[in-house]
Amino acid sequence: MSTTGIRVAALDDIPEGEGIAIDRAVTGTDDDIALLRDDDGTVWALNDTCTHETASLAEGWVEKGYVECPLHASRFCLRDGKVEGLPATRDAVAHRTEVRDGEVYLFPNEPPNEPPNGAPAS
Repeated sequence: MSTTGIRVAALDDIPEGEGIAIDRAVTGTDDDIALLRDDDGTVWALNDTCTHETASLAEGWVEKGYVECPLHASRFCLRDGKVEGLPATRDAVAHRTEVRDGEVYLFPNEPPNEPPNGAPAS
């Protein structure tokens, strides 16, 4: 378990309501990682590939605690990766993030804090 995480982006690199993909070569994970910034400014991390078909969740729509896949509109909870809308039936893998001094740090394969980044619980 890393105590410092991997610096993967500046907070300003991720517009609210959008996402960016971080290459697996940077994260050391089996999949690229989607960093997703909710409309409240909170940053979440899920495996980037939709569990239904090969589509990037970083290219999806981020709003009110969910990301919607751009291909077939499956919805995933940003907090824990749980499927919230078909056609996907398998959850996405969620990863812990921290924002420190305007920089986003990823803790690959560690479950997210409850809630991350010091944001209030919803």
